[in-house]
Amino acid sequence: MLGASVALVGNAAVQRRREHAVMVRKERREALMRTKRLCRVGISSEDDDAPVEDAMAMDEEQSVLEDQTVKSVEELKHAIAYHEKGAIQKRVNALRELRRLLSKSEYPPVEAALKAGAMPTLVQCLSFGSPDEQLLEAAWCLTNIAAGKPEETKALLPALPLLIAHMGENSSLPVAEQCAWALGNVAGEGEELRDILLSQGGLLPLARMMLPNKGSTVRTAAWALSNLIKGPQARAATELIRIDGVLDAILRHLKKGDEELATEVAWVVVYLTALSNVATSMLAKSDLLQILVDRLASSNSLQLLIPVLRGLGNLVAGDSYVTDNVLVAGNEITVSVIQALTKCLGSEHRVLKKESAWVLSNIAAGSVEHKKLIHSSGAVSILIRLLTTAPFDIRKEVAYVLGNLCVSPSEGSGRPILIVEHLVSLVGRGCLSGFINLVRSADIEAARLGLQFMELVLRGMPNGEGPKLVEAEDGIEAMERFQFHENEELRNMANELVDAYYGEDYGVDS
Repeated sequence: MLGASVALVGNAAVQRRREHAVMVRKERREALMRTKRLCRVGISSEDDDAPVEDAMAMDEEQSVLEDQTVKSVEELKHAIAYHEKGAIQKRVNALRELRRLLSKSEYPPVEAALKAGAMPTLVQCLSFGSPDEQLLEAAWCLTNIAAGKPEETKALLPALPLLIAHMGENSSLPVAEQCAWALGNVAGEGEELRDILLSQGGLLPLARMMLPNKGSTVRTAAWALSNLIKGPQARAATELIRIDGVLDAILRHLKKGDEELATEVAWVVVYLTALSNVATSMLAKSDLLQILVDRLASSNSLQLLIPVLRGLGNLVAGDSYVTDNVLVAGNEITVSVIQALTKCLGSEHRVLKKESAWVLSNIAAGSVEHKKLIHSSGAVSILIRLLTTAPFDIRKEVAYVLGNLCVSPSEGSGRPILIVEHLVSLVGRGCLSGFINLVRSADIEAARLGLQFMELVLRGMPNGEGPKLVEAEDGIEAMERFQFHENEELRNMANELVDAYYGEDYGVDS
């Protein structure tokens, strides 16, 4: 019996993605941009006392900025201790100055502020009964401290209960949103702080902020929630989707919100569908799939298309209800899904090509009808081109799609059943060389894919043409590289293929 069934490679892709779901933002730059955010512009225009460009002091000496920050913290301490007439305005002015200093540099003087004792004072400024303006400025300061280094973010621990409390229904929206922003930065730091936020009840008030149709508030809450639920445990994701109104809010904002709002909500969908089977099942039975497809078809925003594609892929991979009952071969939504994915395959953006190929590989792992639908679509021409011209990671995802199109699972553990028509068509259009190049790869998974496809060609091409086609593409040499390979599975697979199809009798007849 030769290697693993190519029909199963789609499922391998599913498992691979779900195992690494919490790492979908592994690129350092993207991770920094999405996980933590410095607040330079206020929640409402009334809170901005200077234009954005004036708030940037890129060339200001860091040491001067730090000295000003230390002085500002001392002035805030004095303002807190002052109880005469005008005390409230004095505190607000001191908070505003500290906030301004923590907002104006690419490298905010967070360390200087903390060393000067800012944290206990800021926590005091969050006390119940404080005026909204004071609460807003204090939460803004804490937001930017939380955007700092890990140890600086952890300094917010004493403030977390009050930040959570001020997201309650009795708080003004600007204050609640600024507190949500601060907590989003805390949650983005890591699992330890996420667990603390969850244990202190941070999930429910953030979820409730998703329910209204207030764009800015929902954007901030969705971003914070995507940070809060993205740990490896599914508990938070499952709890979130079960909160009354959350599912309907997600669907509404994704369907009707502007692209910025839809982007943040789509990231919530990514983590819900990646981490929680309960959430995936609930979302699969909703209108989510159609909404995601509509967004794919109508948007050209890379920021939106990435999470929409990932959410769509997780749905297809994670719940059989989607492939069995929603993506029924030949129906309108299935055709529109493949059209939207074909559009993304042809994009100039590398990440869209890779993500759309991954989604297609999961659809292609389905029924024979699904395979026929993809094979007859415009996606195949693009896939074959990508198999030979795209960067390696994209070529590997594309190989899963094309391999899955050529086989249907056998009953039991036997070899996959060939779909000869598809195999002949794809080989005739030049895909064999791309698979043989994967065999030469140092990547074990890619080499296995290449060998599996070569086995299909050797076994399945009509009139015994397979061995000659493989030989013409230097496939024998590619397989012989595994003669003494350390990977036993690949070594056995390659050696058995060479022995079976290129043994002592090969070429005698000719």
